[in-house]
Amino acid sequence: MPAAPSAPPGAPDGGPEGILRRQSLRESAARTYARALPIVPVRARGMTIEGADGRRYLDCLSGAGTLALGHNHPVVLEAIRKVIDSGAPLHVLDLATPVKDAFTTELFTNLPPALAADARVQFCGPAGTDAVEAALKLVRTATGRDGLLAFTGAYHGMTAGSLAASGGARDVEVTRLPYPRDYACPFGVGGPEGARLGARWTESLLDDPKSGVPVPAGMILEPVQGEGGVIPAPDAWLRRMREITAARGIPLIADEVQTGVGRTGAFWGVDHAGVVPDVMVLSKAIGGSLPLAVIVYRAELDVWQPGAHAGTFRGNQLAMAAGTATLAHVRKNGLDARAAEVGDRMLAALRALAADHPCIGDVRGRGLMLGLELVDPEAPDAPTGDGAPQLAAAVRQECLERGLIVELGGRHSSVVRLLPPLTITDEQAVAVLDRLADAVTAAERNRHP
Repeated sequence: MPAAPSAPPGAPDGGPEGILRRQSLRESAARTYARALPIVPVRARGMTIEGADGRRYLDCLSGAGTLALGHNHPVVLEAIRKVIDSGAPLHVLDLATPVKDAFTTELFTNLPPALAADARVQFCGPAGTDAVEAALKLVRTATGRDGLLAFTGAYHGMTAGSLAASGGARDVEVTRLPYPRDYACPFGVGGPEGARLGARWTESLLDDPKSGVPVPAGMILEPVQGEGGVIPAPDAWLRRMREITAARGIPLIADEVQTGVGRTGAFWGVDHAGVVPDVMVLSKAIGGSLPLAVIVYRAELDVWQPGAHAGTFRGNQLAMAAGTATLAHVRKNGLDARAAEVGDRMLAALRALAADHPCIGDVRGRGLMLGLELVDPEAPDAPTGDGAPQLAAAVRQECLERGLIVELGGRHSSVVRLLPPLTITDEQAVAVLDRLADAVTAAERNRHP
């Protein structure tokens, strides 16, 4: 194992302990990942991160889904170096450049054809939440309406409008609808019948003049809820949402920030159902590990006045170059199909693991978005889906001690989430599963020594 790097000249304490101590003293209490993952990354390649202490980890967080190709993929680094070496400007606001033109061309090549044929793209601020804000503003401007339909368990970002549309918020302009889920179904039935009841509920609210829900400006949904606990939307339900919104002139917004660029086993999450939304919100992987966010929408919605939605850093040339390389690499190498294949194998293995561990209440996912919902098997009277957050946190810690980085999500943070890069090898997939199985066993054992 290589020695830990020495401190830079003049640094007070370059060791990992000193860095972590200063972080805890200087950074906001709002920091999240750093609390559960007290490591100091200094090198990374593919799926592997090396810490300042020399330890190596398999990264199943992938920058919260940002790293479709893993860390420092050669095609991404080459694209970045090419821009730097060319002397091209790095910051150009919304001016046209060859780099931007190449990115837009590659993006449109990969969009659902029915959308790409008559679409516009809006470059936003660099985060997914900025793109969500732009999408909400767009449909409100285009329709002249204010309301919004969103779903329980949703997560769309951390700015005010994005939070209002997310599952934990309360906003009078947002009508919350039930998101279909087999495990802990809100209607108590799950499966196709639970999804059908959810769709019927949506229709009733929109068509009943006494429901108190006027025709909204749009509906926003995730093809797979990520932060909500890795919950895939049934294809038939997603098609029904498209039918309901289209029949009533309600723009459908697909939040593909985490599900896009092959993550779910198709290039976009909506592709599984054959649905073409009116607006797609894109970020994370489309920047090839660098900050970039856009919305793509039907041309008839393009009613913006000049400057109606802007952002200083919407012209990030390095991110566009990295994004072009990532999109093209996923497309040319069929990494979406590869994600489906590896994801199916991992899902089957996780379900076999669940059969041996009563604390795993549910296993679900799509492609390389996978989740295990942990429960307390000794609390049979607890409502289904209440989860076991302390056990989940213990599993995460046991994973870290075994060199595996995972994160939590879902209600009560009881879902262990896996988001490996699309470039994961078969050997790495086996290693992930082995380390996770050991971690679950250890967490159970430590809970009842």
